[in-house]
Amino acid sequence: MTLVDLIRYARVHRGAAVLAGAVVVALLSAFFGGTRIPIPSFGSGDVTMGIPYRQELPLLSAVFLTAALDGPMAAHEALGTRAMHRLRAVYCTVLTLTVCAFSFTAETYAVGTGAGIVFVRSVLVWLGLALLSRRVLGHQLAWALPLASALLLIWYPLTWWDWTATPTHDTPAWTAAGVSVVIGSAATAATPWRRKALRRSR
Repeated sequence: MTLVDLIRYARVHRGAAVLAGAVVVALLSAFFGGTRIPIPSFGSGDVTMGIPYRQELPLLSAVFLTAALDGPMAAHEALGTRAMHRLRAVYCTVLTLTVCAFSFTAETYAVGTGAGIVFVRSVLVWLGLALLSRRVLGHQLAWALPLASALLLIWYPLTWWDWTATPTHDTPAWTAAGVSVVIGSAATAATPWRRKALRRSR
């Protein structure tokens, strides 16, 4: 596996489009992330509070990253050799790290290091949920589980499990990020062919 292999793989797996989308999201967060999403009060109907867009924008970057798994030969690649799956894993890892690095840099420059760390953590949590959603609901619905979780965070903000607002050192939030990525990666690796092979081996 060489750099040339990764570049060729990226060309047919929307690498440039994914990076462009993530860059736009990071810049939107840097320049307009402080704008608040108005949340109405159930009691009076008046807008009483709001959540910065910055806290929810990482969801878009996470969903964009799942597009890297699609391509004209995606169905055939699921039946590929270990070398093909290894190439895909390396490509997705490099792409994710690149998106996280740029997002962290943009947020750090615009707001501060803490905001950059929280942004990256949110990307990881939603990436895992998006990967799981893609496997369970199909590649066109990779956004479903992340969006459901975002709506929950918007309506019930500032709770202990709100990974978009807890401090950078918050252990439960980082645990959620790690568990989410592991589950999402496992769901991605569980191709139909591998599941059939596992059942046959039992």
